[in-house]
Amino acid sequence: MTDLGAVDLNLLVALELLLEERSVRGAARRAHVSPSAMSHTLRRLRALLGDEVLVRAGRGMVPTPRAEALAEPVKGLLAQARAVLTDPGAFSPATLARPFRVVCTDHVSTVLLSQAEALLRREAPGVDLYVVPLVPDTMDALRQGAVDAAIGVFPEAPPEVRMRRLFTDGFVTVCRSDHPRLGDAKLSLDAFLAEPHVLVAPRGTPWGTVDEVLEARGLTRRVARTFPGFLAAMWHIVESDALLTVSRRLVATTASRLPVRVHRPPLPLADYGVMLAWHPRVDKAVEDVWLRGVLIQAAAELPTCPLP
Repeated sequence: MTDLGAVDLNLLVALELLLEERSVRGAARRAHVSPSAMSHTLRRLRALLGDEVLVRAGRGMVPTPRAEALAEPVKGLLAQARAVLTDPGAFSPATLARPFRVVCTDHVSTVLLSQAEALLRREAPGVDLYVVPLVPDTMDALRQGAVDAAIGVFPEAPPEVRMRRLFTDGFVTVCRSDHPRLGDAKLSLDAFLAEPHVLVAPRGTPWGTVDEVLEARGLTRRVARTFPGFLAAMWHIVESDALLTVSRRLVATTASRLPVRVHRPPLPLADYGVMLAWHPRVDKAVEDVWLRGVLIQAAAELPTCPLP
C-alpha cells in the first residue's frame, strides 16, 4: 500500500491535465509551468505508478490502459478535494483561470454563448471556454468528466443527470430573399412541399422532425441537401432555391446578416426546451455552479422571439 504521506498530491492535478490534454506541452500550458517541468512531473508519475501513463502514437500521445482506468477516479477525487478546500464565500470568478468544456450545437453556441460572452469577459477574463460538438455519447462524456456541461435537447438522458431548462425555441422556415417562387405571402403547404429542402443532420440522415410530422399526414418532402451544422445550412439557402426549417432563435440572431425571408411553417411544429445538463458530481462545485449561473443568466437575457 502506498504511503500517502510520502506522495505529492499535486501529482494528481498534473495527471488529470496530462490525461485531458494528451500532451506534455498542453498540460504545461494549463498548469502555467514550462514543458520541461511537466516532463519531469510525468517521469515522477511513471515512477510512482509503475506505468508509462502516456506513450507516443504517431505525432501525438495516448494514455495507457492503466492511465485510462485512472482518469475518472482521479477527476472525481480532485473535484471532491476542490469542493472541500474551497470556501464558497471566498470564490471570485475574477481570479479564476481554467478551461470549461461545454457540449452544444452551433445553433446553441450562436444563440446563447454569444449572449454569454460579455458576462464571461466581464466576470472571469481568465476563463477559457471550449465548445465540444454534440455527439451520441454526450451523457457518457458528462459522466466521465470529459466535459463540464451540455446544452441541447436530451429526451433520453439518464435519470442521474441534472437538468434545467435554459430557453424555449421553435421553428421557422427560411428561403433566400429573392426566391423566384416565394414572396411575402403566407407560405402554403403545397408551396412548401413543391420546393427542395435543406436539413441539419450531423450524421447525414435525411430525416427529421418535419419529416415525422409530414409522415403522420401521409406526406413527404424532398430533402436535397444535408449539413452537419446550422450555419452551413443557412449559408447554403442564400445560394439556392431550397427551404430550411430551423431554429427560430437562430434565425432571429442571424437573419439580419443574411439576405433571407422568414416564413411561419405551414405545419404544426411544437416548440421545444433547450436544456442545460450536468453530472451530479459537480452539483455543488463552486466553479461549475458559477458557470451554470452565467449560462442561466445569459438565457434569461435572450430577447423574445415570436413567430413571423
